Formats: sequence, structure tokens, C-alpha cells
Amino acid sequence: MYARMVIGSIPPERLDSAVQLWRETVLPSARRQQGFRGVRLVIDRTGGRIATMALWESEAAFQATVEWNKEQVARFAEFFSSPPDIGGYEVVEDVRVAESTSQGG
Repeated sequence: MYARMVIGSIPPERLDSAVQLWRETVLPSARRQQGFRGVRLVIDRTGGRIATMALWESEAAFQATVEWNKEQVARFAEFFSSPPDIGGYEVVEDVRVAESTSQGG
């Protein structure tokens, strides 16, 4: 599995608008990309930082979405304080904690 991370600075007062745009445009488009395995969007409201990590099932799927990713990042040009950092990584571990189905505490 491969991951693409995009990390940028957005003025804190514009974060909610950027998140809304991401939910309305990037997320639906990502779901349509071949080899898409999931994505995380995280923000630091105080520091005005935003990051995404999209997961791709293979290096080929990752490479096939390079131009697509550039188009998505361009949607946010008006929000970023400076150009975002974009990097690609091989995922060597993907550990998740299973959610509990019990209602008790």
C-alpha cells in the first residue's frame, strides 16, 4: 500500500471553509479513483495546519493519481498561506484498533 500526504498552512478562520470544500469535492472524487483505499483529513485549528493522508492499494494506483492529486491541491490555492508539502510513502505497517461493539463501560 502507498500513501500520499499533503500538509499545508491555512489561516485558522478559513479552515472550516477548506474542510467543507474538501468534503464536497476531493472526497467524492477520491472514492472514484482506481485503487483508492481510504483517506484521513486532520486539522490543527489553533496553528492553522491541515493534512491529508490518502491510501492507495499499489504503487501503480498511487502513480496513476499524481495528476489527479495536483488538480485537487490546486482547488485550495486560495486557502494555502504557502505551497503545501506533498510526499509519497510506502506503507509498511497499517495497524488499526477494532472498534468495540459493546455498549457497556
